[in-house]
Amino acid sequence: MTDSSTQIPQVNPPMLSPMALAVRRFRKHTMAMVGLGILVLLIFYVSFAGMLLRGYCVPLKQELRGEAWANCNDTGSKLLPPSSEHLFGTDVIGRDILARTVYGGQISVLIGISAAIVEVLLGAVIGSLAAYYGGWIDNILMRITEAMLTIPSLFLLIIGARFFGNSLPSVYILGRELTGSVLAIVLIIGVTSWMYLARIVRANILSLREQDFISAARALGASDRRIIFVHLLPNTLAPLIVSATLGVAAAIISEAYVSFLGLGVQGATATWGNMLDGAYRYLETAPWLWFFPGTLILLTVLGINFVGDGLRDALDPRSGRRM
Repeated sequence: MTDSSTQIPQVNPPMLSPMALAVRRFRKHTMAMVGLGILVLLIFYVSFAGMLLRGYCVPLKQELRGEAWANCNDTGSKLLPPSSEHLFGTDVIGRDILARTVYGGQISVLIGISAAIVEVLLGAVIGSLAAYYGGWIDNILMRITEAMLTIPSLFLLIIGARFFGNSLPSVYILGRELTGSVLAIVLIIGVTSWMYLARIVRANILSLREQDFISAARALGASDRRIIFVHLLPNTLAPLIVSATLGVAAAIISEAYVSFLGLGVQGATATWGNMLDGAYRYLETAPWLWFFPGTLILLTVLGINFVGDGLRDALDPRSGRRM
């Protein structure tokens, strides 16, 4: 028999921090990892494939690279099916579909990220102010939120893109020109999609503002701004991160809606959405016009939704058990 005095004491494994637990839960989420892999491949596609794109533009009688090649109108090569020269085929005016999906993807992703940032900023600020101050401020902000929820966001997006798209100046971001229609779509999507997030932030902060650490911050003389932005909002990061992730997918879909209707991004600026505009006329005769941009939209939205579901499960405080 083994002497009890010689038994090796059992050592408990070290406790993991909340962030380490969240990372472990996310890595064990199969669909989240699949979605992350899809997004990584798509980011490489829209970021680095443009460096390799080049072709001979017959009207200009020269070889072009990158975005210039994507906008080359070669009517002698219109509606060509996928081939070794044009891997994704060409559109109705002879532009290379592969090049346009690369540069259109950059604009679509930029629209999604920018609109999600506007959504998160508005939702976080309005929800936190309503919950922290309460009273008449809470009543006014929540009535505004409820009024915004009754307005169809797609209707506002169509009207705003139609009337304000040409009135805003173009800007340059990361070397790309964003026309006024792009800016209008970003602002309208962000301004019409913050309401649900504001309600979630408000509910979380209503429970947090009565906690002891908030009372201690007030006793130490912390200002309201410091309490809101340093103590309260960082403790609501989980819904903010999940909402931002899913907001990117929703913004890409919304841009595709209005662009498909011919009211979205205008001019030579390509997006996955406006590449679908007019493609319905060639559903059977030239399916490559809608198949490639449509597939990229599908993969992007699926990947973002999978990652969003994984983040929601990983950041759920009720999943704080040791794994």
